[in-house]
Amino acid sequence: MGVLDVVLMFTYFFVIIGVGIIGTKKIKSSEGYAVAGRNLGFFMYLSCLAAVILGGASTIGTAKLGYMFGISGAWLVIMIGLGTFLLTLLLSKKLFGLKAVTISEMLFKRYNSQSRIMSALVACTYTMMIAITQVIAMGTIMNVFLGWGMIPSIFLSGGIVLLYTLLGGMWSITMTDVIQFCIMTIGIFFIMLPESLSSAGGWSVLSRHVPAAYMNSTNIGWSTIFQYFLLYTLGMLVGQDLWQRTFTAKSLRTLKAGGIAAGIYSIFYALAVAVIGMCAFTAFPHLDDPQNAFAEMVLRVLPTGLMGVVLASVMSALMSTASGTLLASSTLLVNDIIKPAFKKTFSEKKSLLLSRLLTLIVGLFVILCSIWMQDILVALDVAYAILTGAMFFPIVLGFFWKKASAKASFISMLISTATIVIGLFVKGTTATEPILYGLCTSLISIVIFSYLLPDEKPSFVVEEQQVL
Repeated sequence: MGVLDVVLMFTYFFVIIGVGIIGTKKIKSSEGYAVAGRNLGFFMYLSCLAAVILGGASTIGTAKLGYMFGISGAWLVIMIGLGTFLLTLLLSKKLFGLKAVTISEMLFKRYNSQSRIMSALVACTYTMMIAITQVIAMGTIMNVFLGWGMIPSIFLSGGIVLLYTLLGGMWSITMTDVIQFCIMTIGIFFIMLPESLSSAGGWSVLSRHVPAAYMNSTNIGWSTIFQYFLLYTLGMLVGQDLWQRTFTAKSLRTLKAGGIAAGIYSIFYALAVAVIGMCAFTAFPHLDDPQNAFAEMVLRVLPTGLMGVVLASVMSALMSTASGTLLASSTLLVNDIIKPAFKKTFSEKKSLLLSRLLTLIVGLFVILCSIWMQDILVALDVAYAILTGAMFFPIVLGFFWKKASAKASFISMLISTATIVIGLFVKGTTATEPILYGLCTSLISIVIFSYLLPDEKPSFVVEEQQVL
């Protein structure tokens, strides 16, 4: 990297920190810290939603899949976009009427405190694993481009994310996400994609030089596509990081329009990065590690100056997801485990202090785990599998089936979690069957036990709101 690229990257870091400090002035309560006062307009909501769902896996991972399988490598992020679509179309009215802060709070209102604690532990594990993934990816990128070593790179990048998240919570995350969304868009669509296609000789030349299967939309395999659907589409429907962003919309109209726009943006993002991976295959078809496809394209194709912008765009994608999942983890711990355990009302000052303290503790834990773990993709797959298999039906049926009971929900989570863990141990962490086993046992158990152990009093029902 040239000096100009390093200067651009660190200028970006200082801007992000500055915006985070400005965000502290908007924090007046714990709700403002967690969900930005539920006051985001369309563009801010679109920016923060797109930024949280498009992280390291969406960029580096999709480029790797594009390098290995061609255009069908886009399916991972397409399924993330589909999950965002479905959440918006199926649950937007329910979520807007809920006026909650966490996914576990919904389960508490619908069922009982046991379901709240169980779901909070599962969801917190999932969000922390994603945060760790992003911090490791940020450290890897800085190490590749700057050569500082993994530990200093992780400390610096993870520390910046922790700092602005700690100071301003969701307001700082939202304000930085607007910047990060713009940089992501410019870096991928207006710099990296055209430069990559140009280096490959254009689309027509690219399509002739890659294997014929690379132009097949299902080359990655139907089983893999189905696995992505189970993991990412269903996972998006029950993910705390995405739910917490939906609670920031100021109106139902904003929630719907922003969710649909973010889903469409994700699909175009998926196709663009998969094409970049295909261009990398034509430029250097014998990479030792396909995961370096995106980084190699940046190093070999872009001139000084543009390299710094694209590097900032990749860091933007990673930092936005890391900050969102970091805040989601601390919010779950504070709102659904610590506060209920004390069984008393906290003042706004104490609630805000507690939220920041837990954000600091979780952030330091994430950074230390990122340094300790060299490869957490297996753990991430396990977390996604448990999240989807254990929580999908208790949440969805909780919204749409009045007979779903509290005891049945808790039993369903326990049985399905155990089923998935055993299935992953027997079949392997990359197998699809454990997720299906978990979903089946979850559905069967919640239905059966809802009839065997019905609630003694009517369950909480979410009222749908009128479009504003």
